[in-house]
Amino acid sequence: MTAFFSRTLRIEWGWCDPAGIVFAPRFIDMMSENTVQMFEFAGLPKKRQMRAEMNIAGYPLVDLQARFIFPAAYGDNVIVESDAPVFGKSSFTIGHRIIKDGTLCVEGAEKRVWTVFDPSTPGGIKSATVPEDVRRLFET
Repeated sequence: MTAFFSRTLRIEWGWCDPAGIVFAPRFIDMMSENTVQMFEFAGLPKKRQMRAEMNIAGYPLVDLQARFIFPAAYGDNVIVESDAPVFGKSSFTIGHRIIKDGTLCVEGAEKRVWTVFDPSTPGGIKSATVPEDVRRLFET
């Protein structure tokens, strides 16, 4: 499968345990940030602008799956790949892969929900249908 978006990262010391191996939750951070950057790459404004212009509260994570296959360590360069979202009505799922020197280190998936501010509850949010113009940005 061809990724919709990818970027290369150099593994930083702060992402590693004392042995210099990436601490597993840092891989989750890499996937989550790829989601944010992929939305910008697709043509959506930065999250702060999305809040102001689209009434979006965000797209919180509601389910996460990850399989850790091969380690990465301090100084390694990895490629973080993300597939185009698979949209439901208000949710979407994104597949991710983290690859080092052609070897799959981590594969995972995030399920997120498109949310807007709920005017009936001060400070509240509620799920909403993912707008058609957002869906179209990811059509391949």
